[in-house]
Amino acid sequence: MRAEARRPTWPWLASAGFALLIVWSYQGTRVDLAGLLGGEGRHQIMTYAVKLFPPDLSAATLRDAAVGAVETFAISFVGSVLAVLIALPLSVLTTRSLLYRGILYEGRRLGPVSKGIRIGIYMTAKAILNVLRTIPEIAWALIFVLVVGLGPFPGVLALGFHTGGVLGKLFGEVLEDVNPRLLETLHGAGAGRLAILFYGILPQAAPQCLSYALYRWEVNIRAAAIMGFVGAGGLGQRIHIAISLFLEHQLLTLILAIYVMVTVVDVLSAYLRRRLL
Repeated sequence: MRAEARRPTWPWLASAGFALLIVWSYQGTRVDLAGLLGGEGRHQIMTYAVKLFPPDLSAATLRDAAVGAVETFAISFVGSVLAVLIALPLSVLTTRSLLYRGILYEGRRLGPVSKGIRIGIYMTAKAILNVLRTIPEIAWALIFVLVVGLGPFPGVLALGFHTGGVLGKLFGEVLEDVNPRLLETLHGAGAGRLAILFYGILPQAAPQCLSYALYRWEVNIRAAAIMGFVGAGGLGQRIHIAISLFLEHQLLTLILAIYVMVTVVDVLSAYLRRRLL
């Protein structure tokens, strides 16, 4: 009788390592579920929740919430457009199939200097994208508040720079994963790399890139509401003021404004996906 095949041990080792990581993280972050869910914790949570009601529906508060919501929407929208403008050229420069390898370079030998320059361009664009997305939006906002002052503009720049780094990475991966058959056909017909980019790569990558851009816009709506905590305008700035001055009823109104705005943007994004993709 043939001996039973020995089962691999790596799934068990990986599971044990993951369990140890959870235990280590739990202890390292000093999670206190007993304090949070205990009698005193529940009492404080309920006490503060009761203070929030009813929401302040006065004309002045509603007007201020509406202005803040419009400002937050504008920050997220313009920041997302800026991010796409940053991501597109950098993603092209990180597409290796356009720069120095792949179907376009089969049977063609690049000189060491030319290839070195192309690889240098690729590495530089990669490094820029890494820096842009490594720094969080809130840190970018702090930097730009110091540079350009308080208001919505630093929020726009913060979202544009960080999201530009994220979208640049995603766009670059999409550009490299397009179907090479169309590129080979265009290349065989004598098309140059610029023509191949516009007629072969971008038309294939556009739907996925648009989907990523719309998703990041949804994320930026939520992020734009936080920018105000460091002075970058929008609903976040008003929420920070309401919390600091213990204006709980106004705080609930502003939170409801964020909920309505996020819901509207989610519905709008889903509609655009159905119509455009």
